[in-house]
Amino acid sequence: MTDNPAIFDRLLQRQRRLRAAVSPASNFLLDRVAGELADRLSVVLRRFEVGVDFGTPGEAVRIELRRRDAAAMIVGADVFARGKPFVTADEEALPFRDGSLDLVVSGLALHFANDLPGVLAQIRRALKPDGLFLAALFGGDTLTELRQAFAEAESQIENGASPRVAPFADLRQLGGLLQRAGFALPVTDVERLTVRYGTAFDLMHDLRRMGATNTLVARRRVPLRRRTLMQMADIYARRFADADGRIRAIFDIVWLSGWAPHPDQQRPLQPGSAKARLADALGTSEISAGEKAGH
Repeated sequence: MTDNPAIFDRLLQRQRRLRAAVSPASNFLLDRVAGELADRLSVVLRRFEVGVDFGTPGEAVRIELRRRDAAAMIVGADVFARGKPFVTADEEALPFRDGSLDLVVSGLALHFANDLPGVLAQIRRALKPDGLFLAALFGGDTLTELRQAFAEAESQIENGASPRVAPFADLRQLGGLLQRAGFALPVTDVERLTVRYGTAFDLMHDLRRMGATNTLVARRRVPLRRRTLMQMADIYARRFADADGRIRAIFDIVWLSGWAPHPDQQRPLQPGSAKARLADALGTSEISAGEKAGH
């Protein structure tokens, strides 16, 4: 792990997650991710022996993977022990020896890591050669409307904005982190979901049930003023509502996948090694570098 400055208050984060864990309501985004994760694994023509579900809140992912028989054994690894088999693990420390796992998955958890590059490097080391990592996390423009509404309301009422919504990495940054961690065949893509709510308060209630409210170390340490909260809700409704009055909230779910390197894996061709010209395949004339196309 590195000595990067902490972005998230991990103790507060655990308290918020524990409160969410005892909520009887389902996490609709996590349920969606669990189904999509199982679908993505289903196209891999292989049954994994030992898989670990790392950091995912609740059991939705493990239940779906077991239902689809994606691996001989799926072990949960999280700070809150739920279901069996389970290993109690720090959110940023994978407690498995190097080269011991065939599969590591994670659903909507890794965006809260203070040291995401270090976490990815641990996952890469824990995988056997040709082992697979597959994860979904929030990224991109997730909750951009809430961020903008809070910033404008605080600027108007409290003479300055404070961090209210966590920063999220974009697709390119996350792809770079996979390569930096040493994954082979890294792939990233994003699924944008637009969820509609009656009011901004309904959105904030959902975030509370997900354990996804503000745990930033740099957050303002005084209670949120009621006037500021009401102003935020009004700005949100004016700027981000549809014709029927319901507000929009963007959730960008970024998917990451990569393999632990193995000698038999496919590799990109070296430049200049192609045996056929692209121009021939396209039925066009090749123009050397520096030449101008004729008019």
